[in-house]
Amino acid sequence: MTASGETSREKRLAAIGTAVFAVAPATAAGLVPWLLTRWKVKRPVPGGLPAQCAGVVLIGAGAAVITSSFVRFAVEGLGTPAPFAPTKHLVVGGWYRYVRNPIYVALAASITGQGLLLGQPKLFALAAVDAVPVAAFVVFHEEPTLERTFGPEYEIYRANVPRWLPRLTPWRDGSAVPL
Repeated sequence: MTASGETSREKRLAAIGTAVFAVAPATAAGLVPWLLTRWKVKRPVPGGLPAQCAGVVLIGAGAAVITSSFVRFAVEGLGTPAPFAPTKHLVVGGWYRYVRNPIYVALAASITGQGLLLGQPKLFALAAVDAVPVAAFVVFHEEPTLERTFGPEYEIYRANVPRWLPRLTPWRDGSAVPL
């Protein structure tokens, strides 16, 4: 098979793996909140219409960031976010220029947005409780794995891009793949 044929095949496999692995965030940000609330609006919604509008913005932004970040893994990284099908290249483009964990941040934003939209405080608790194992996974598994896999490239990235709170301006190292 030619090099370009291998690259196309790798991209297809990465896209399939990404689609399969997308079940996890869909469960965390969709199914679990639905199971807790049945997406019923509590009346009156604390904060009223402004809170609900903020919730819609957070849900929409969260979904957009999650989707574009998954695509970035396939296109730039030639892999998936799943540990069983990791990327071949460190993903530093797109939302990863602002924050090292945009998918996790976007999941928390989406769950929080549902809490605002529905007036369901239990979803704020869900976002907070979910953050604990996610943070542990990032600190004790993902980051050491990235450091072993990508070495100095990851160290430079980690030194310039925060883990949870996004930068105001994108980090530019010159190696990000444009979409």
